[in-house]
Amino acid sequence: MKIAIIGCGYVGTVTGAGFAELGHDVILVDVDENKVNLLNSGRSPIFEPGLEEIIKKNKERLHATLDFRAAIECSDLSFICVGTPSDEYASIDLRYVKSAAENIGEALKKKTNFHLVVVKSTVVPGTTEEVVKETIERISNKTAFTDFGVAMNPEFLREGNAVGDFLKPDRIVFGAEDERSKAMLAELYNLFECPKLITDIKTAEMIKYVSNSFLATKISFANEVGNICKRLGIDTYEVFKGVGLDNRINKSFFRAGIGFGGSCFPKDVMALIAKAEALGTSPEILKAVVSRNNEQPLNLIELLKKHIPDLKGRTIGVLGLAFKPDTDDIRESRAIPIVARLIEEGATVKAYDPKAMGTFKELFPQIDCVSPVAVLNTDAVLIVTEWQEFENLTYTGRIVIDGRLIEKARKEADIYEGVCW
Repeated sequence: MKIAIIGCGYVGTVTGAGFAELGHDVILVDVDENKVNLLNSGRSPIFEPGLEEIIKKNKERLHATLDFRAAIECSDLSFICVGTPSDEYASIDLRYVKSAAENIGEALKKKTNFHLVVVKSTVVPGTTEEVVKETIERISNKTAFTDFGVAMNPEFLREGNAVGDFLKPDRIVFGAEDERSKAMLAELYNLFECPKLITDIKTAEMIKYVSNSFLATKISFANEVGNICKRLGIDTYEVFKGVGLDNRINKSFFRAGIGFGGSCFPKDVMALIAKAEALGTSPEILKAVVSRNNEQPLNLIELLKKHIPDLKGRTIGVLGLAFKPDTDDIRESRAIPIVARLIEEGATVKAYDPKAMGTFKELFPQIDCVSPVAVLNTDAVLIVTEWQEFENLTYTGRIVIDGRLIEKARKEADIYEGVCW
């Protein structure tokens, strides 16, 4: 098939490269000329293991452009993969989705053949039909499900493992109303052997939110239990090793520590809360998930102050700035509130991250981005992201406050505190 991908961010680039790897002709569209030029030169605009390799491998089938209309006109279907950040009220900000729908509507005015528009951006239930469909209909003067199709196909990509998640998903979900759209999506995904669920559009939108909110809930639950275990002198990880053996519960995402970050979990949980409240219901469990996650990283500072009560004038090392390993993404990173508090307390911060130092220093220009050895040569070290290379460092003679359970630090440090163990 000929596929247009609207948005060359994280989801769009991975999705486009993945479909090209499967043999489809893909054209990526973005307003950022730098991203377009990078893609056309065989380079990725984001860091993601394995992504640049498949972009280079499929350069004959993968192109990028600034020309929105041309991309829609020469494709059979288009995926909206633009960002959906939180607005000032923690609701979903749909400005980029609306802009994409407006541009698609303009492009479809003169297009005579059926075109399927698939929303892959994470949007609250009702958005695809009430915003995307209605906008395209209004601008194109065409009728949805007759002249063009509209569908929802949520993404389930994990940063750091996105290429593998796209090529070998554990499930595929798409919501569609008309048979032609369902048939096109079934053909597009016919090579995948995983379970496939076809639903109505709003259900597909909700599946994405519930998936992310439940995983976030498991993390906050693990942290709540972890805080209790810490005070009891119990290793939280041993507890969840036993709990996770129950196949009704499963061990995944019981990683107690300093909480979750990234571009999905925080904003998706907040967006679902906002949507629920707009509907007149109060989602107390989800509110508690957010509250626990906001409080959790600062436990690292409290443990540090057990050993260094006054941080003013002290030099504190921070290992890890990205919100998780194998990415350069610092959105909602737990390092942000931790570093902010250290600076507020008057400490000098020396930090290291394999990929995220440049973008993090834009937020905190006063920190020193240094080598991991220099980070260790400080008054105390905080471990904030579980990069694999941190298992190869030497922690002998150090004070280490660990938010991510780095075993080598646990074994070697002279003074070691785990945030939940």
